[in-house]
Amino acid sequence: MSPLEAPSPAPPTLVAIGNFDGVHRGHRGVLGRALAEAGRLGLAPTVLTFAPHPAEVLGRGAPPTLTRLPRKVALLGALSPSLRVFVQAFDLAFAAQTPEAFARGLLARQLGAREVIVGENFRFGKDRSGDFATLTELGRALGFVVRSEPLAGDEGGPWSSTRARAALRAGDLDDVGRVLGRPHALEGVVARGQGRARQLGFPTANLEGVVEALPPYGVYAVRVERAGAEGADGEPLGPGVANIGVRPTLAAGFAVEAHLLEGGGDLYGERLRLHLVARLRPERAFAGVEELREQIGRDVEAARIALAFPPGGH
Repeated sequence: MSPLEAPSPAPPTLVAIGNFDGVHRGHRGVLGRALAEAGRLGLAPTVLTFAPHPAEVLGRGAPPTLTRLPRKVALLGALSPSLRVFVQAFDLAFAAQTPEAFARGLLARQLGAREVIVGENFRFGKDRSGDFATLTELGRALGFVVRSEPLAGDEGGPWSSTRARAALRAGDLDDVGRVLGRPHALEGVVARGQGRARQLGFPTANLEGVVEALPPYGVYAVRVERAGAEGADGEPLGPGVANIGVRPTLAAGFAVEAHLLEGGGDLYGERLRLHLVARLRPERAFAGVEELREQIGRDVEAARIALAFPPGGH
């Protein structure tokens, strides 16, 4: 079933509502408990998420994306074959609904909710006028129970999308991995570049259309895969070293580009996913092309070491 299709007719469901950006360890813990609860109660487990991000539509500025929509749906679906993912198109007309219309039309009627799980700070309906207490009261009238689930965490705090973004901004890939339970990934289609990296002896795949949040400009050890259809895992292409930044020595402009250490053949037009394993160094300008070439050689060796012994074991 397409993630944009509601189940019809709707069996009684347990519905977990959220953005679920990153599908991190906190999300997976909540959804794991939801799956167990749904099984115990004989309900169909369902995730309700929204696209685009409501903050984007409402002009409040959406946070940087950790996982594009198809990847998020694939990661959610991988948690259990019984879990259904429903993506509600979020636009101004949907945002203008009253809280009652949201609860009655989408949750009760369309999704058949008998139990609803939300965060304690969940807001919904016109002008974000509905809150947890509002939904609880509506649920009593419409036949569903509402509860919240705290996110688990570790000594660094809760596993949250906010924490993952902050760690990524700081270049702390170790903490990003602790929150996500996997390396952060960037995805894009390989486009023809200016060929300067090839002239240096280190041909790169230049990715266009990357929407995921970026770490600080610099050089990274990555694992590269050919992205699967509809956000699924894909074919591994091996280790690589990626440069994210404006390439100041060559004055070549911004790029997300990766050199595959074991070669990759002709990848033009392919959709690749780069898993960021370790930060090797910040971006910097070199005195000339030869100095840059020598540094790239050192970056390649550093990437080999980092990928053989990834920090934190991820």
